[in-house]
Amino acid sequence: MAKVAFIGLGVMGYPMAGYLKTKGGHDVTVYNRTTAKAEKWAKEYGGSFATTPREAAEGCDFVFACVGNDDDLRSVTTGADGAFHGLKEGANFIDNTTASAEVARELHAAAKAKGCGFIDAPVSGGQAGAENGVLTVMCGGDQADFDAAKPVIECFSKFVGLMGESGAGQLTKMVNQICIAGLVQGLSEAIHFAQKADLDVEKVISAIRGGAAQSWQMENRWETMDAGKFDYGFAVDWMRKDLGICLKTANDTGARLPVTALVDQFYAEVQAMGGNRWDTSSLIARLGNADKS
Repeated sequence: MAKVAFIGLGVMGYPMAGYLKTKGGHDVTVYNRTTAKAEKWAKEYGGSFATTPREAAEGCDFVFACVGNDDDLRSVTTGADGAFHGLKEGANFIDNTTASAEVARELHAAAKAKGCGFIDAPVSGGQAGAENGVLTVMCGGDQADFDAAKPVIECFSKFVGLMGESGAGQLTKMVNQICIAGLVQGLSEAIHFAQKADLDVEKVISAIRGGAAQSWQMENRWETMDAGKFDYGFAVDWMRKDLGICLKTANDTGARLPVTALVDQFYAEVQAMGGNRWDTSSLIARLGNADKS
């Protein structure tokens, strides 16, 4: 059993912290900007809560964070009352936020200066993956820090891998999001086409799902997309945040992402339709499916 802190109890962080307590049996302290949510978690799981990230991190062997973006991450780490001010020497900080590779490298250097480890460890699998403890975790950092943290990360994951040096986890997550963007757009157009051609969409999917067109998105989202229901996962606002990171990094590295850039603009159209909190499969809405019930 280790002494562990978890910072950020959103739809992902709340169950992830829970698995650290229930599956890992660790001594877990949580922090959330809304203290009432941290209190609720502590009551539900039998852990404790802190009123600042610094307080949560004090004396811990491992400190996890899952917050919104680069600025949020800096705030809870190196900001006033940030977790880095409470880290003991030899502690390991694991960041599950989807953020930039730049902030990962920045915080890795800051942690090392304090004699601590830092791993960028963004996750894939969505809310359902977090709730079921089967996330994929893509890590960047030093081998020794990864080896120490891996058994703890495995409490809420089905796969944990070291992708390379600091920042490599975030870069791998960008690859993941680039793949998803193109897949969802292709599936949206396919279902829209089938509808306009007066095909039975269920029969069409049954025919093609066993071949080369098959994907996770098809298996898990075709029915809700066909029905025009978009309350089943990762929100458009967050996808646009992630794609923005991808496109900036592509610009910095010289990579060409024409389809990703186009799909990002399609998501902007979904936002303009009021779909900020719809899930990412709502790309089909802009093709004329939004009014189906």
